[in-house]
Amino acid sequence: MGANVFDTLKERGFIAQTTNEEKIRDLLANEKMTFYIGFDPTADSLHVGHLLQLIVMAHMQKAGHKPIALIGGGTAMVGDPSGRTDMRKMLTPEEIEHNGSRFRDQMKRLVDFGEGKAMMINNADWLLNLNYVSFLRDVGVHFSVNRMLTAECFKSRMEKGLSFIEFNYMLMQSYDFFKLYKDFGCRLELGGDDQWSNILGGIDLVRRTEGEEVYGMTFTLLTTSEGKKMGKTQSGAVWLDPNKTTPYDFYQYWRNIDDADVVKCLKLLTFLPMDQIEEMASFRDARINEAKKILAYEVTGIVHGKEEADKAKEAAESLFGQGASSENMPTASILMQELARGIPVVDLLIKTGLIPSKGEGRRLIQQGGLYLNNKRVETIDKTVFETDLENGEIIIRKGKKSFHRIIVK
Repeated sequence: MGANVFDTLKERGFIAQTTNEEKIRDLLANEKMTFYIGFDPTADSLHVGHLLQLIVMAHMQKAGHKPIALIGGGTAMVGDPSGRTDMRKMLTPEEIEHNGSRFRDQMKRLVDFGEGKAMMINNADWLLNLNYVSFLRDVGVHFSVNRMLTAECFKSRMEKGLSFIEFNYMLMQSYDFFKLYKDFGCRLELGGDDQWSNILGGIDLVRRTEGEEVYGMTFTLLTTSEGKKMGKTQSGAVWLDPNKTTPYDFYQYWRNIDDADVVKCLKLLTFLPMDQIEEMASFRDARINEAKKILAYEVTGIVHGKEEADKAKEAAESLFGQGASSENMPTASILMQELARGIPVVDLLIKTGLIPSKGEGRRLIQQGGLYLNNKRVETIDKTVFETDLENGEIIIRKGKKSFHRIIVK
């Protein structure tokens, strides 16, 4: 099997906690392990936080292990309280089904679901048909409420109030592990470090009901050097769906991350060899931008394919080289009659998705950070007319690096 994937994951900085490090390392070196990671379809796209899990799946699969991507069609009906201070919005079964189908398409870029390679399973298949009283007798009997209340995911919710529906989540996720162990011989659950308590619940359930040892391993959450969750922008999450976050904006997100986060992201989100990454760790000042470009290109290629990565790179470089090829920029359209009668610049910014609110637009203009066709917008009451078109388009620049093209229909 070549190098032990456990050592690869550890060296690249993925591993946060393990239930039995020595045993897991030994199993990954000497056996083909079936493992699973759960994805609750609470939105219609995966985001940057999920990308880390998919990269882990890819590392594991390349090393000869078999992934199960578990779509949480059943657990999403309840909602995971982990990392939340409030209860999640309830989704309809139709929304959950739609979201799950979108996940499948995005995962295929990183995980090979060919015959016998990886499985995609939906926990709705067993959770939605459970008999509640039987479930309480067979599963609930093994859980101590006192111990559950010490779990981080519940502790943080006690002040605001934890609903009974959420309290069931741990039992459901634990039952998933039991079910995957019984039906597919799955002996390892992986997940973000916020899933530690839920993973332990599943391991304990398998031990109590089957007398067998199964294992868990969690990964560091994708955070900045300041400890904030990555993948958030002023206008929301950084999505893997190109219709929600364009490949250009996706590229720009990584191109513009803090210097302190570049090496960590290269280790976690690309497959570049470690010696190449270690070399980039010595880059300082202007050279760190080279590393950022490599990161942006690699991650965009992994998520959107080489062609889109090439386009995003070319668009970014031509803009910063002032050659301004606008072809690959995020583009929005506006009707000619809107321009003919004039549209306030703040409304135009909202329409193009460059800002989330009018207040944000006003702040941007007051701070001198907004440009139309490379001319700074001086006043918040600026109105954009047909005369502002250049070559049939308007290029909006927000700050130094965020570009958007407006074309006229």
